[in-house]
Formats: sequence, structure tokens, C-alpha cells
Amino acid sequence: MSFDRTLDESALFRICFVCTGNICRSPMAEAVFKDLIRSAGLESVVAVISAGTGDWHVGEPSDDRTVEALRARGLDGTHHRAKQFDPDWFENLDLVVGFDRSHERILRAWANNDIDRSKVQLLMSFDADASGPLEVPDPYYSDAALFDLVLAMIDKACTALFRQVSPGIPKQHAIHKDLS
Repeated sequence: MSFDRTLDESALFRICFVCTGNICRSPMAEAVFKDLIRSAGLESVVAVISAGTGDWHVGEPSDDRTVEALRARGLDGTHHRAKQFDPDWFENLDLVVGFDRSHERILRAWANNDIDRSKVQLLMSFDADASGPLEVPDPYYSDAALFDLVLAMIDKACTALFRQVSPGIPKQHAIHKDLS
């Protein structure tokens, strides 16, 4: 089994969610966003991956609490394997989404130019209702309750992000499902 998930470069919109170790927050966002695009019939035109800024967990599955939180919401997180973000990916991505200021700082430092730096955004910046710091807390050193809270934050922000990007995807490229 390969631990490498590749980015579908033929997609019209390509996004990578990036947290610290790619075993908690970013795999949650990847699963949530993939579910949103699957429900909208946009799987063939939107590519979603996730990664970490660090290499500590490369090849490992998501944290068990991540998998359980996703399972409780009807999402499957069992196939995920952690990988580290590669700055060479910038040219093939449209959006690189971090979860806290440290991710934002690292990713912008890794970017080779202003165009790539402009692709880096914080997830909570897409949630118009978010107040206070635009950071999603790292649940790794906490309990299952924080994983559930973090997943709720991620779900809300991913839904807002999806609502912002989906109108820009040419409808003739997607097969839409009736969501009624």
C-alpha cells in the first residue's frame, strides 16, 4: 500500500489543507471537504489533499480520536496516511489552507513568490461568523471532546469555503446531483 496520495492536476480547483503533523486537523478538513464536493457532484473537478508542516507522523494513520470524531459524523478517516507538505506543490495548487498562524507563517516562508504566498489562507478566515483569533486549536494533547469541537469548527469553515469556491467552478465540467 502506498502512503502517497497524489493531487489530481487535471482538476479545475486544487486545495491542500495543512496542519502540523497531518493526523488531526488537516485530515478532518480533507474528509469534510471531500464529502462536500462528493455531495455536489464535483469530484471530477475539485482535488483535495492534506499534509503537515512537520515530518513526525509521515506514513502514519490519523490519530484514533480524529478517526472516531469523523466516524461519529458519518465520515471515513481510516484510509488517511500522513505526509509532509512539499513546497514544490505550490505551483499545482490553487489554495493552501492552514489552521493557525504558525502554519500560515511556515507556508508563506516556503512559498517562492508572491503568487504562491497569496494562496496561503487560514481556514477560519472563510467563516464569516468566526470571532476572535482565526485559529483552530490543535486537539492532539487534549481529549475526545476537543476533537469533536475542532471538527465542528472545521465543518462550519469548510462549508463556508465550499460556498465561496463552488460558484467559480464551471458547471459544464461537473455532474451535479440533486441535493433536494
